[in-house]
Amino acid sequence: MKRVIAVANQKGGVGKTTTSVNLAASLAATQRKVLLIDSDPQGNATMGCGVDKRNLTRSMTDVLLGDCELAAALVPVEVGGFTLLPGNQDLVAAEVQLMSMIGREMRLRNALKPVRNLYDVILIDCPPALNLLTLNALVAADSVLVPMQCEYYALEGLSALMNTIEQIRASVNPDLQLEGILRTMFDPRNNLSNEVAGQLIMHFGDKVFRTVIPRNVRLAEAPSFGKAAMYHDKDSRGALAYLALAGELIRREEDAQLAASGAATDGTAEASNDEDRDR
Repeated sequence: MKRVIAVANQKGGVGKTTTSVNLAASLAATQRKVLLIDSDPQGNATMGCGVDKRNLTRSMTDVLLGDCELAAALVPVEVGGFTLLPGNQDLVAAEVQLMSMIGREMRLRNALKPVRNLYDVILIDCPPALNLLTLNALVAADSVLVPMQCEYYALEGLSALMNTIEQIRASVNPDLQLEGILRTMFDPRNNLSNEVAGQLIMHFGDKVFRTVIPRNVRLAEAPSFGKAAMYHDKDSRGALAYLALAGELIRREEDAQLAASGAATDGTAEASNDEDRDR
């Protein structure tokens, strides 16, 4: 796949970290090399991977400030089969220091260059704010995956995020795309949830993932054990949903590659026909 995906939404409590950790584990289970970057000062993704955020030798902070190479700060996630760039509250101070640096929004993008091709997928867990840390993630990313609850205020937050993506596309990262919108903590018995889901599909079409993440106790419990849901209870609805999401991402990528190769073949055939006519 060779993609960098920012998992972003400025609204808190929508399932960004849950999605980042569980999608990383699910993609790794398909034999893909995955790197998860914790860009949130809360360090929840780090703890959710079973890594103690209070005892880090090197972290995302050191990488952003240029105190070490990204590869030197990586930690293998034993229960998960992927790699983690951990983060913690030091990122708050790092963001303040970044303010005065030239090219501050490019720090993560430049740090990723030496290792980018070593991984099939790089996921960036963003903080719940449109700040400099999120900006770094969006500039470094190929696409944005937006987890959101199907409620009224979530639609307003989504509008602000879409505007930010457009601004970044128009300035520093013209290739940035919307990977998709993921409905999280979804309860089909809730009329408002179904109504908001319908509006999302009407406005964003196939950019809304068909996979829906349900409210699930096992999914909520898993971080306290420092592991993804599939290693806490592989048969839980939450674990199965994230495996389905990984499959949907892979199918989308394969379909896009097929479409691109088909277009290239058509273009070659047309060129050949033109040459024949010229003769």
